[in-house]
Amino acid sequence: MKVLLLAPNIDKTDVGEAFVACKWAKALSELVDLTVLAFQRPGRTCLAEQLPNARLVTWPEPAWARKNERLNAMLKPARPVFAGHVKRWIRTAQKRGEHFDLAHQLMPQAARYASPLRHFEIPYIIGPLGGALETPANFREEASNAPVFTRLRALDQFRFRHDPWLRQTYAKAACVLGVAPYVRDVLSDVPLHRFEPVLELGIDDVAPRKTRDNRVGQLKILHVGRGVRTKGLRDTVRAMAQLADLPNVTLTSAGAGEEIDACRIEAERLGVRDRITFLGRVPREQVEELYASHDIFCFPSFREPAGGVLYEAMRHGLPILAADRGGPGWIVDGSSGVKIPVTNPTEFASHIADALRNFAHDPYIRQRLGDGARAKVSEEGLWPVKAGRLVSIYESIVAGQKATSPFRLDRSTTTKLHQKTTFTH
Repeated sequence: MKVLLLAPNIDKTDVGEAFVACKWAKALSELVDLTVLAFQRPGRTCLAEQLPNARLVTWPEPAWARKNERLNAMLKPARPVFAGHVKRWIRTAQKRGEHFDLAHQLMPQAARYASPLRHFEIPYIIGPLGGALETPANFREEASNAPVFTRLRALDQFRFRHDPWLRQTYAKAACVLGVAPYVRDVLSDVPLHRFEPVLELGIDDVAPRKTRDNRVGQLKILHVGRGVRTKGLRDTVRAMAQLADLPNVTLTSAGAGEEIDACRIEAERLGVRDRITFLGRVPREQVEELYASHDIFCFPSFREPAGGVLYEAMRHGLPILAADRGGPGWIVDGSSGVKIPVTNPTEFASHIADALRNFAHDPYIRQRLGDGARAKVSEEGLWPVKAGRLVSIYESIVAGQKATSPFRLDRSTTTKLHQKTTFTH
């Protein structure tokens, strides 16, 4: 199967979407004939070396787009430039007779970007898409200090209803992938042919099984995440104040951001500062050590589109405490953790405290859910497993297209065209 993959930023030496896109491309290139269209960032390892089993077509990423990394990550200002490159390349490829069974726009993950694939008759997939989750009304006052450009999310629903290019992108797609089922609801104003939930993150392996402390009343809680209000660290600090009778219950926070200072102040105010360790930003190796040395992963992020960080904890056999919303609400089930309803800050903290108390008093539950988390991520989170499932979606789409499109070139014809064409890239 010949697949065309669009991922403007893809790089195993980077972080975020670029790193994840590279993991997907590497896993897919083992299973299909993959051509990747991407930006090549100057000074980084050549993408052809990173993905030896794929065909790479790249263009230099504009220098002006890299001046503000955070803004670049959020707004994708070079997106129109990439779309222009893609349209010209596909038109040229079609003129020389090149055929693709399927195209897949893998990134950006945000659902607010129209795709150049809508201009062509190649059946295509978009996603996994995420984001577009609103902050719950009862939490907005405390989360009101978000950067101005992040508030552009408020325009998403308007655009899904009225932006003709965005609506055409999703309405014409053979399948839309979402990081969790809630994405289907976000796109409810657009008529979709097909929707499939596919978490965008995966894992390379499962950590060795570890025997953890099984004493009653002993609990080492871990929170890992960027220091913003929506990640639920402040709610966990407030929950700690309701566990004063359990002095051996401690919390470790790994992450940096504007919220960390607010959480330190909250911990001082509530008298629990001595039981909470704020590490700030730590290297990846130390994060892995933290997963191995703690008893439970508490991540009550109430506006989390995907929640791939949960997979990181689950691969170490940590039971999960998460908010019952967005990605975590789909990832976590009764075999792997506990989900907390998102109501208001006071009740939310109380529910977290109740769940932590139960974990502290019941080592058996910790062990059972930890084993369940490890088993779940082994069954669904390994990159070869994820790529295999995605290829099965590819195959079903291609089979459907062949059954309903009598004017498409058959395989023998396209093979002859390929044999007559020499490609340079």
